[in-house]
Amino acid sequence: MNKRFLLRALGASVLTFGLVLSAYGQDKTSIKVGVTAGPHAQVMEAVKKVAAQEGLNIQIIEFSDYVQPNAALASGDLDANSYQHQPYLEQQIKDRGYKFAVVGKSINLPIGIYSKKVKHLDDLKSGARFGIPNDPTNGGRVLLLLQEKGLIKLKPGTGLEATPLDVAENPKKLRFVELDAAQLPRSLDDLDAVAINTNFAMSAGLNPSRDAIGLEGAKSPYINILVVREADKDQPWVARFVKAYHSPEVRAFIEQQFKGAILPAW
Repeated sequence: MNKRFLLRALGASVLTFGLVLSAYGQDKTSIKVGVTAGPHAQVMEAVKKVAAQEGLNIQIIEFSDYVQPNAALASGDLDANSYQHQPYLEQQIKDRGYKFAVVGKSINLPIGIYSKKVKHLDDLKSGARFGIPNDPTNGGRVLLLLQEKGLIKLKPGTGLEATPLDVAENPKKLRFVELDAAQLPRSLDDLDAVAINTNFAMSAGLNPSRDAIGLEGAKSPYINILVVREADKDQPWVARFVKAYHSPEVRAFIEQQFKGAILPAW
């Protein structure tokens, strides 16, 4: 009788241990994180070192555009991505129906205006050709910046998704040329001025604090974010990933590496 009892108890213990082990096994020790080349990739390398100390291996996957990192996350080819700001994500979710969750803030990359033709925005001539990103959120972001700098006025009530069609006043008769964000640095020789996202600007050897003739302010709705699939947001590895990103070591790396051109957003 005692022997049967002991066998049952032992069996129950093994089953319980198996369930615990199975639940623990859901937590990943290795993840794939998508980034765009440049600052996001550089910062993620620093995050990778910190995460490794906590037993989380990060495989960094670089992309050259803004569309594929979300598509790869949705398809399961990535576990997380770090490259986009909140307005862009919201537009992507609206357009493509992604089931994503924001799990933390990353960095603030102020968008800048660059030119090889003029040294000041006021020097732009009438009819100047001005390059802007062709995606709705970043294009609107540039138009809001131009309005802030006094070059244009948008129609009343225009939000973050402004397009050139929403320009109500354009004293310099700027001609907007819409291009893929990654291609804008290459257009500097052909256009009079170009608005370039900081990650692509720095990849092209441009320093926002030194080279930009117009720069977005620190108070911006375009802070970048860490994104995972909605189904994964409560997984233990997500908290470990965010903790590594928000570590003092990563903050120090950003401050030392970019010297104010890029700021920690947490």
